[in-house]
Amino acid sequence: GDYTDFYSSRQHATNVGIMFRGKENALMPNWLHLPVGYHGRASSVVVSGTPIRRPVGQTKPDNDKPPVFGACKRLDIELEMAFFVGPGNKYGEPIAISRAHEHIFGMVLMNDWSARDIQKWEYVPLGPFLSKSLGTTISPWVVTMEALMPFVLPNPVQDPKPLPYLQDKEPYTFDIKLFVAIKGEGMSTPTTICRSNFKHMYWTMKQQLAHHSINGCNLRPGDLLASGTISGPEPESFGSMLELSWNGTKEIPLGSGQSRKFLQDGDEVILTG
Repeated sequence: GDYTDFYSSRQHATNVGIMFRGKENALMPNWLHLPVGYHGRASSVVVSGTPIRRPVGQTKPDNDKPPVFGACKRLDIELEMAFFVGPGNKYGEPIAISRAHEHIFGMVLMNDWSARDIQKWEYVPLGPFLSKSLGTTISPWVVTMEALMPFVLPNPVQDPKPLPYLQDKEPYTFDIKLFVAIKGEGMSTPTTICRSNFKHMYWTMKQQLAHHSINGCNLRPGDLLASGTISGPEPESFGSMLELSWNGTKEIPLGSGQSRKFLQDGDEVILTG
């Protein structure tokens, strides 16, 4: 199937916006009106345990000098969840939000590996490309939505109210505790660096699906739709090292005298839900 990645955590979008645009322009004008997303690369979605090679590419570390080519120096993780489409829709026939749940099969954990220095140079004007397609790791088992329904929560209050095709009163937010740990070379045990929860998402999976298909785009069984980085309101709930290190301005302690701003060679990343 195809792969689409959304950007549906308000806290994550706000954090990134503050870092790169300032508090006054943290959220882009469209963010509170639609679930922002982009088309990813399905061929580099891999199962947990598959080694990830540090990518090479163009970066521009000095604004006054030409770009350089070399290994990524800011390799990051993104704590995400994703769902697989069950039944698809016919081309030209959008999925109504009232029936969107009928098209959602189940969920997996996801780590959307990100090369931040490559991303910073390449993303204007069409968004990330090589900085994301280097690899996307998912858990080996799919948890069905039926199994998750005991953990359903009311949807977040959305202000301004979205357009009618995105309005939905049925609860479809889920209380799923999430953790990220890193085990560096020489460490006997991993250290947890993030404690978050899927309930922090602003846009629901049903809204993502309804928006994705509103133009008649046909989704197919096995298509993978990801949440985007899951960050909560507290610093320890930030779902990326970009946020945890606040764009590399502070260290993330791992214990045993080790710390990180971004991933080093040999690091093992463990996502738990």
